[in-house]
Amino acid sequence: MAPERDAPAVKLLAMDPAASTIGTVSRHVEAELAKAGVSDSTEQAREIVGALLDVGRHWPALHADEPADAMLLARALQAAQRLGLGMPFQYAVGCASFRGLTLEVDARVLIPRPETEMLVEIVLDETRGETGGTAMDIGTGAGAIALALAQEGRFERVIATDVSLDAIAVARYNAELLAPRLAATVEFRHGSLLLPVADVRARAIVSNPPYIAFEEAEALPVSVRAWEPPLALLSAENGLAITRGLIRGAAARLERGGLLALEVDTRRAALVAEIVSANAAFKDVSVRLDLAGRERFVIARRRETT
Repeated sequence: MAPERDAPAVKLLAMDPAASTIGTVSRHVEAELAKAGVSDSTEQAREIVGALLDVGRHWPALHADEPADAMLLARALQAAQRLGLGMPFQYAVGCASFRGLTLEVDARVLIPRPETEMLVEIVLDETRGETGGTAMDIGTGAGAIALALAQEGRFERVIATDVSLDAIAVARYNAELLAPRLAATVEFRHGSLLLPVADVRARAIVSNPPYIAFEEAEALPVSVRAWEPPLALLSAENGLAITRGLIRGAAARLERGGLLALEVDTRRAALVAEIVSANAAFKDVSVRLDLAGRERFVIARRRETT
């Protein structure tokens, strides 16, 4: 059974001179973390305050004398209580960083990972020199891939899909917050895999689909297993059902020469590459490594003649 997903309401402290600066807010939060048994409470407190202010992790220590308001204190104490319950840091503070974007996140969506930042980098490299057209982010979650491509890529439009209406709501909210920074229009469509984009051809299809087998769920870290949405993590057929479906439908939705870029389970990257290679519509299939040297991404191009 998953633990309680939220912390009790925080009693707002009076903003007397002892609780009116960044430094004193950090100390109140540190005390709350220590009470909950959170290790490294000093550093964690600064990270909480930094995340809530959308500044670097060292900023609170360097600006300890800056004024702080009651709302910051209340939000920081609530985040500390959530961490004490075992909630992942990003859910506790309600945001996650992704390629310089600050995304709102909660338990409705998967927390964006650094590996997925590298997937975006691969797509940008593979499409460098190309302009216009549409990119698709299938299974968008919080909208991380779609919004990064809309900001950094040279696409005219990005379409993001998800089977979860909750995820679409989170991603759309992030798009509204980040709209001034986006160079491409972003559209959200609800539905499974490529069904919502049956009327579109894309220059690139990108996805970080669910790829953990149901029988592997118990082996996941508790911070993942107890908090993150199973819909975004788990897939049938030894973790490959959703990936197979995506590969099967991708060629019909890609322009000739279009890019397919997938994040996959490191244990099954070679198998996914074989599945793509077995599809006559694809060429130039390759497996790429993540920063830890693990096989993490499968890249291919749609053939020009099929």
